[in-house]
Amino acid sequence: MDDGSASMSAVDIPASERPVERSQDDSYLAAINDFGPALQRLARAYEANAELQRDLLQEIHLAIWRSFAVFDGRCAVRTWVYRVAHNVAASHVDRQRRFRKGLCGLDQIEDVPSADNTERAHDEHSALARLFALIHTLKPLDREVISLFLEDLDARSIADITGLSAGAVATKIHRIKTLLANRFTQREPT
Repeated sequence: MDDGSASMSAVDIPASERPVERSQDDSYLAAINDFGPALQRLARAYEANAELQRDLLQEIHLAIWRSFAVFDGRCAVRTWVYRVAHNVAASHVDRQRRFRKGLCGLDQIEDVPSADNTERAHDEHSALARLFALIHTLKPLDREVISLFLEDLDARSIADITGLSAGAVATKIHRIKTLLANRFTQREPT
C-alpha cells in the first residue's frame, strides 16, 4: 500500500546523484591531476639533487597510489595526499641524512652564496634556485612546514599533515619566513 510518503531506495536515486566509488587507480589519477605539480615542487624542496628528486617523486607517486587502497575519506584528499607525500619525503631525508652532512637548525643556517651580479642574477629562476638552496639547509620539519606554506596551505592544514598544532605551525612559518628573508637579502661582501 502506498501511504503517500516518499521513500526512495538506492535504486531510485539517479546515477548522477549517487556517490562515486572510485577505484584505486581512478583515485590516484584524480589526485595526481590535482596535485601533481605541487608534488614535484615538494620533491624539489626536499631534495636538491635532480636524480634523487626523480627517485623521491617516484616513491611519492607509488606511495600515494598504494594509499588509496585504504583511503576512507575521513579527511580531505588534499590532506591525505600531502600527508602521504610528507611521510615518504621524511623517510627519504632520514635515509639521505646518513650519507650527507650539513643539515642545520634555524639558528645555524649557513649563508648560501649570492648569485652573480649579472643580469641572470635578477632572473626569477636564479631567485628560486637561491630560495630552494636556503630551504635545503633547514631541518626536515622546518623544510616541510615552509614547503607546504609555499603550496598555499593554511596553518590548520599543515598541522593536520605534520602532526603539529596550528599555533606551532603559525609560529614556525613566521620564524622561517623571517629567517629566509634575512638570509635571502644578505649579500656576500665584495
